[in-house]
Amino acid sequence: MSRSGNKTVPTDQSVEDFLEAVQPPGKADDSRALDAVFRKTTGFSPVMWGPSIVGYGRYHYRYKSGREGDFLATGFSPRKAALSIYIMPGYADFGDILSRLGKHKLGKSCLYVNKLADVDLDVLSELIHAGLEGLNRYWPVEPT
Repeated sequence: MSRSGNKTVPTDQSVEDFLEAVQPPGKADDSRALDAVFRKTTGFSPVMWGPSIVGYGRYHYRYKSGREGDFLATGFSPRKAALSIYIMPGYADFGDILSRLGKHKLGKSCLYVNKLADVDLDVLSELIHAGLEGLNRYWPVEPT
């Protein structure tokens, strides 16, 4: 049984301290608002994953290759360029929701939003919920 050796692992760093230190202040405000959306939508308490990702829930994966590990179920990171929002199964099946979200860019499992004012928070909550349901079909999601 091989372990993944993921670089991104849970830490004991305080989520509140991390969010307070986000710069500029507008991004810190958006980060605290995003934290509230994730807490309400997931029902999970946040945990820092690595130095800069706020994660909600976790799952254990095991691939056919034998590689396995643990990772955050969903979360976000207030990056310099944009807010990065992580939906682990990826966004391929969520075109209908994304079409209603507002201004964003997509990566494989990452949604980039410049500022929360650009998106509909109710639709974002719907997307987070759908992502957790999708992930839970593959690997059970546990609280953090």
